[in-house]
Amino acid sequence: MEGDWHTPVADGRVDDEVHLPGSKSLTNRFLVLAALANGPSLLRRPLRSRDTLLMAQALRQLGAGVEDTTAAQGSRPDWLVTPASLRGGGSVDCGLAGTVMRFLPPVAALASGTVDFDGDAQARVRPMGPVLDALRTLGVDLDDDGRGTLPFTVRGRGHVRGGTVTLDASASSQFISALLLAGARYDEGVTVHHRGKPVPSEPHIEMTVETLRDAGVMVDDSEPDTWRVEPSEVNALDVQVEPDLSNAAPFLAAGLVTAGRVTVPGWPHHTTQAGDAIRDILDAMGADVSLTREGLTVTGTGQVSGIDVDLHDASELTPVVAAVAALADSPTVIRGVAHIRGHETDRLAALARELGSLGTSVTETDDGLRIEPRAMQAGLFHTYADHRMVMAGAVLGLGVPGLRVEDAATVAKTLPEFVDLWHGLVAPGTSAAGAVTA
Repeated sequence: MEGDWHTPVADGRVDDEVHLPGSKSLTNRFLVLAALANGPSLLRRPLRSRDTLLMAQALRQLGAGVEDTTAAQGSRPDWLVTPASLRGGGSVDCGLAGTVMRFLPPVAALASGTVDFDGDAQARVRPMGPVLDALRTLGVDLDDDGRGTLPFTVRGRGHVRGGTVTLDASASSQFISALLLAGARYDEGVTVHHRGKPVPSEPHIEMTVETLRDAGVMVDDSEPDTWRVEPSEVNALDVQVEPDLSNAAPFLAAGLVTAGRVTVPGWPHHTTQAGDAIRDILDAMGADVSLTREGLTVTGTGQVSGIDVDLHDASELTPVVAAVAALADSPTVIRGVAHIRGHETDRLAALARELGSLGTSVTETDDGLRIEPRAMQAGLFHTYADHRMVMAGAVLGLGVPGLRVEDAATVAKTLPEFVDLWHGLVAPGTSAAGAVTA
């Protein structure tokens, strides 16, 4: 799907269920652990998107087997992951996936041989320095020509000494997760100390710790800003991947914005996914929110209110929350998300520019945005190769008839079915393909 996407306008209130595939964050963590495990693992209902397919292919490059296996009739295939001795001699395409470019260098250090890493042009500006410097401290030989970014080369020796490192993870929690995921296979394990401003998106570190414990790895996180992984085997897994709660955000927002009702089945009652925060956010913005055994339901009340919200721990929700805020009846302040300037794009600058071009008053602050709703007129909403910007544009289209979203295909990074699912919810019977023009 190439070209501009003419986003559909809801014909009244939306009222439907949206069935979502698995979490990207969990799928990629499970893939890494399964490749390091002591036997074959089965990942049920994994997400198949650009990011997770890149992770699977990278692990194949390193020697692991990642194969489709028969699942329940009518559902997506599961993944069977068979570990093997890790080998070098190849290259890893990271695309624009932070989980691939950050999680796999500590794994590649365990391989016998050289592994080259590179990715999309936009990926070459995403920070990598803290995790690369930490690997050097742990005895890993690598070369990035001093850039602290892609491209770089890891020269694996078949094992890593491990030990204790101190780093500044204030730009990304992935720097910590990367070391923890591979740490059990290091000779001395790994102890990671964070020193710097508060770590963003800490629920993602909690997710890493929980997945490690699911695989039988001993993790001590009792001391603030310190994580200790004991050297041990990694047990094989048989897990079902939770639905991606961050990808649910635009669909649930549609329930609020159209005064309709949207249900996402299978919403977990206990989760480490940061996207779970969307429940409280939409409730504060005027929705009725109900979590039952069947799933999460968001019902609009006819009013969309602005809020003052700190999204430090759930920053991936910022684009969708900003889009809802632009359709609200009062101002919104989003705080605590300075670090998303280093995501797929500078999300704060991108949101301020694109919302402003449609007529909304947006002020970029040191750590977020102030959004004052104004009447908006249709135009072209640029996405900057950022999947979350596509989702934000879809939500805006509910209140801005005629809006066009540039390069909607980039949403395949985390949810290839997004445009089809959106048309099915907002404008049943319309063709997603027919809504795209060159």
